[in-house]
Amino acid sequence: MRGMFRRGHRIWGRYMALRTLLAAIVAAFGIFTAAAAQDQAWVQVEAQPNMTKAEDRADAWASIFPDVTGYKTRTGWIAIVLGPYAPAEAAGKLNDLKSQGLIPDDAFIADGAGFGPKVIDRTSATPAATPEPAPQTATQTAPDATPEPAVTQPADESPDEARASEALLTPEQRVDLQKALAWYGFYNGGHDGAFGKGTRASMAAWQEAKGYEVTGILTTSQRNALLDGYDTDQAEFGFRNESVAEAGIEITLPFGAVEFDGYEPPFVKYREKNGSGIKILLISEPGGAEALAGLYDLLQTLKDVPPEGERSKGKDSFTINAAGPEVQSYAYAATDRGMVKGYLVVWKPAVADKMARILPALESTFRPVGDKALDPGLVPMEDAVRQGLLAGLEVKRPTLSRSGFFVDAKGTVATVADAVAQCTRVTIDHDTEATVTLTDQGIALLTPKTPLSPPAFAQLVPAPAPGTELAVAGYSYEDKLPAPVLTFGNFEEAKGLNGETNLARLSAPVLDGDRGGPVLDPRGGVVGLLIPGGAPQGKALPEGVAFAVPSTVLSSVLTKAGLTATSQDATAPIATPDALNRAALGMTVLVSCWN
Repeated sequence: MRGMFRRGHRIWGRYMALRTLLAAIVAAFGIFTAAAAQDQAWVQVEAQPNMTKAEDRADAWASIFPDVTGYKTRTGWIAIVLGPYAPAEAAGKLNDLKSQGLIPDDAFIADGAGFGPKVIDRTSATPAATPEPAPQTATQTAPDATPEPAVTQPADESPDEARASEALLTPEQRVDLQKALAWYGFYNGGHDGAFGKGTRASMAAWQEAKGYEVTGILTTSQRNALLDGYDTDQAEFGFRNESVAEAGIEITLPFGAVEFDGYEPPFVKYREKNGSGIKILLISEPGGAEALAGLYDLLQTLKDVPPEGERSKGKDSFTINAAGPEVQSYAYAATDRGMVKGYLVVWKPAVADKMARILPALESTFRPVGDKALDPGLVPMEDAVRQGLLAGLEVKRPTLSRSGFFVDAKGTVATVADAVAQCTRVTIDHDTEATVTLTDQGIALLTPKTPLSPPAFAQLVPAPAPGTELAVAGYSYEDKLPAPVLTFGNFEEAKGLNGETNLARLSAPVLDGDRGGPVLDPRGGVVGLLIPGGAPQGKALPEGVAFAVPSTVLSSVLTKAGLTATSQDATAPIATPDALNRAALGMTVLVSCWN
């Protein structure tokens, strides 16, 4: 390869000298001044509507061909052409270049009759693109510091020599360079082999990153270094195209790091191989926006998707870029034509440098195909899998969960203080982060980090008469059920067993998960907040004895926090069962403590 490049330098030098001489003769004798001369023809490769686009594309074509020009046409478009040639030569040139795949299939012979003035001339060597300065990063020298001199590796070829050797590359070799630049994150354009401004800028960025002189044109040795690294990575990771007909997905996967592990709808699983620390799930299921939203929520529950990191969720797609101290992951999914398809990649932080090279390959090659999604009944699933232990991924579980309820229209939540004590993170209904803003008299007030619009919130009422039927709304079984339940009982007295005025005694078969939930009277008003304990020290009380913080205490805590408690109208009618249900379930939330 290198020998071919060197030979090409000599051939190119002779060709350039000859072309310069011919150009001088042409200029001296005024030859070929009319675009539409009868003995001339051009190969028109494309046309662009304005000069900006036309010049960009002409630069790209000039990186392949030495005779690129552009003419304004009668319609105002700019025709980008190769030539001129004798008509017979132009026809042969057209067929030859098409057969090699160097020009578009719709390229054609133009006789110049429709050409106006020449507006682009790339018939001389195009100067190297001047790269834009790289944006300053945190590792760059601050403006007031003394900069250290940059260490730049000398170029092994001049820019003209590098461009000459580059001109001898085959279309496949040019595409390989673009693939290698994309692999290392420097290029995100199409792999067409045409070195336009985007490719030149990516070459310049690669040169800068490697400490080479920045010219935007890779020398022979630089191209070899880039391709050698790319080939080494391909061999190390064992990349191979994977077409999963059952899921309707095509993607390039690193089979040196993962291996197929079976189907568990909606996932196609690939487990880690040779201790790579990497695993991949392809996602495929029927459904639209609702299924996509459900998948997004489901992934948040997995231990392999840490809560830290960026999330982006739209109507038709989402991405999750999660990074924790023990595991990192990236997920993408989108819905189209009634199907949800995507992928989840999980890796250990120790292999983050490898993932920086693997992820771009997954992102650039992932493609939904056909009209088929993974059949949910493809393989039988155990109940545990359906309930969350999906695809062998362990579901994140909180340290404990208790109940809480909205106390205002802004989404402030009241719960028991011991539910959120010594938690590294607190959530409302699984995925809304919350801050503990006040704890007082056994009550904690939580403020959601993102705005919430509660369907209902507490309207406080005084203690009812003894014997009044009550309902406690709460997550009795913590996070095992998707919604709160109602537990019915009676109000016994507005004080504790030893006469405590900050307690109210109830009779109701509540569980630990109910603690923090609202206690409601028959009109749907909140008479208190269910708390644990309440028994005199050293006493074991009969089953069904429960205690609550009365609404008067809750009101004083809200006032201390700068909030205004809402009171229910004393003339409100008795709520129907449905109305009581809506009020109770609408205001009650799951409060989870994470460590």
